[in-house]
Amino acid sequence: MGSHSDMSTHPEIAEMRARLERTGSSGRAIALEGLILMAGLYAAISPWVIHYSFTAPNLRTNNVIIGLAVALIALCLTLAPERMLRMAWVLAPLGVWLLISPWVVTANHTARTGAIWSNVVAGAVTCLLGLAAMGLTVGMNKRKRQPR
Repeated sequence: MGSHSDMSTHPEIAEMRARLERTGSSGRAIALEGLILMAGLYAAISPWVIHYSFTAPNLRTNNVIIGLAVALIALCLTLAPERMLRMAWVLAPLGVWLLISPWVVTANHTARTGAIWSNVVAGAVTCLLGLAAMGLTVGMNKRKRQPR
């Protein structure tokens, strides 16, 4: 076949990268990244904050893993927004998992009320923040397409 052109030099790709960089460095994006980081860190430490780390070891392990994953995504959004804004969609399902995990990962569905509320709130917040992060890129695409 013929030679392949390098898509990284295509003008639309360069424009998309510049737009994502502007989106990722806006004040709203920076605040959102900080909130996502705090939600992830809270989920990771919540077993010790709410005092269920020994009574629900499966939920503890789940929250540490999911919380650190959310915090890592937030950190990557901060460090490489041009690459990570497209990955922000992962936050919404992670938030939903946090929300339902007290009933899914505990044996005999015996999570304590505090653990359930902690996960429901952390999961809902994470999901909403993930949707907001996705909305930043969608909003930029819509503003670009509208004629002025």
